[in-house]
Amino acid sequence: MDSDADLAFPALVAVRLLLAFAPLPEALKHDQQLSSPLTSYSRLREGIYLFKHGIDPYSGGAFRHSPLLLSLFSTVLPLTPYTSPIVWTAVDTVAAWALVRIWRLRTGAKKTSRDRQIAALYLLNPYILLSSLALSTSSIENMLCLLALLFACRGRTSASLFALACLVQSSLPSLLLLVPLVFLNITRPVSRLALPKPFEGSAKQTIPLLLEFFGYSTLLTVASALVCGNWLWVEKTWGASLTLPDLTPNPGLWWYFFTEMFDHFRPFFLMVFSVHLLIYVAPLCIKFQHDFLYAAFLLIGVLATFKPYPTLSDPGLFFSLFSIFPEIYPYLRHPIVTALIHLHASLLLPLFNSLWLQQGTGNANFFYASTLVFGMGNGAALLDAIWAGLRAAIGELKEGYEVVQE
Repeated sequence: MDSDADLAFPALVAVRLLLAFAPLPEALKHDQQLSSPLTSYSRLREGIYLFKHGIDPYSGGAFRHSPLLLSLFSTVLPLTPYTSPIVWTAVDTVAAWALVRIWRLRTGAKKTSRDRQIAALYLLNPYILLSSLALSTSSIENMLCLLALLFACRGRTSASLFALACLVQSSLPSLLLLVPLVFLNITRPVSRLALPKPFEGSAKQTIPLLLEFFGYSTLLTVASALVCGNWLWVEKTWGASLTLPDLTPNPGLWWYFFTEMFDHFRPFFLMVFSVHLLIYVAPLCIKFQHDFLYAAFLLIGVLATFKPYPTLSDPGLFFSLFSIFPEIYPYLRHPIVTALIHLHASLLLPLFNSLWLQQGTGNANFFYASTLVFGMGNGAALLDAIWAGLRAAIGELKEGYEVVQE
């Protein structure tokens, strides 16, 4: 990169830091579109206060963060009005750096002209930016996800699996990324979308990696139990993603459905919604066995659309990852429509949220209608990415030819 490009990244970080200390973040910390019950900064601080005063924060229903975050922010990195913005800016900086490094590993170049664009698309992505200003721990989850992918692309197996194990401690649905991440560790991250070939390795290579991951997960689970002194945290953190005990409104598709659900139907539909997430793993990993980084990207899109407690940061990560797959751009079918749907949803979400919860002139149907539009936008982007990833293998069509089936 030239000297201007070398200065771009520090300039972006400086802008983010200035925004973090602006008065605006105080108004964002309690916005349920930016923070879920599992990622809320105010709930994190409440849990830390209880923990420091000898009260089990998991004995109530408010605190649902990982015990690892509880121990980290109550000892090593105490949260204050001055340190918190710096910590969250540093987290996003590491995440943006990891995304740029993934791009370089995919292209095989040390530096490229797209580096600053990729960093800017992450650091200035409105979905990620607003969630970070709200001090949502979803920013930490995004960082861990990108670090896991980066280490896998580099072939640093242990670091990659440990980062994923840390991520799963905070976000159980992220376990979906285990399969593509394991295979990414034993392949290369270079783009093979245009020249797909079957996976040439052996499935037996994955067994040691899976055992290592579950070893790290067991170690972190035991450490979490030692921090809390009991196992109640399992129900309050991992259990929340399976049983949906807190129906606080969010941009996702679960909360309103289960608000209206009769109790005797609840267990069945919880099972259906949870299993629904799992059914995407095998088809995507099999179809994109020639490019497991792309398969991981698509599963991140699935999580952004269908996870139980999403925030705007989740689709923000998915859309930022689009920047490292420029080879699919010519094959996207409806990018303008998808962008307009998201623009429409971005206007409806805060508007209907205000009408319902602040002015009292609307009801839950207003906000849920906007989340359906938002979900449709996420789904459209995901389907378009799947189509483009498959279509790239065919290339430019000759006159008189058309694609009937991939």
